[in-house]
Amino acid sequence: MTDLPQAPAARRIDRAGLVVAAALAALAAVLVWDSRQLPATTMYGMGPEVMPVVVAIGLGLLAIGNLIDALRSNLPPRESADPKPVLLILGGLALLIAIIGLGGGFILATSALFVTTSAAFGRRAILADLVIALVMTTLIYLAFDRLLTLSLPAGPLERLL
Repeated sequence: MTDLPQAPAARRIDRAGLVVAAALAALAAVLVWDSRQLPATTMYGMGPEVMPVVVAIGLGLLAIGNLIDALRSNLPPRESADPKPVLLILGGLALLIAIIGLGGGFILATSALFVTTSAAFGRRAILADLVIALVMTTLIYLAFDRLLTLSLPAGPLERLL
């Protein structure tokens, strides 16, 4: 019996990969557009508009790579979608915005985001995560405030320091 050559399997374009590539490219375009809206503050050298362009270039490179892999059907298979981790992280971001908006300050807001993100990754030691988050964010706040003399949102805990 002779083995006949097999026809190569038809490649299917990964539509989800195309959507991700388009989203990355759109985000890069928004960053570049937004950086162009910043007023020129420096007469020479680099101003604040440079960093968004650098980030946009990185996003553009990611978009190109993702587009190539999507067209080649070279992206890894996706797992089933579990909305719980995404909702936990979005909830943490909402808490961060709400706490800062209500005057809670950097330490409490960032600690809330830390705890919800660790829960999204499957960690269940909420009390231990809260203690770790409070210590880390306090040290970060002190480093920014005292060493770098950069201000972060102040709340009741920050006023005690």
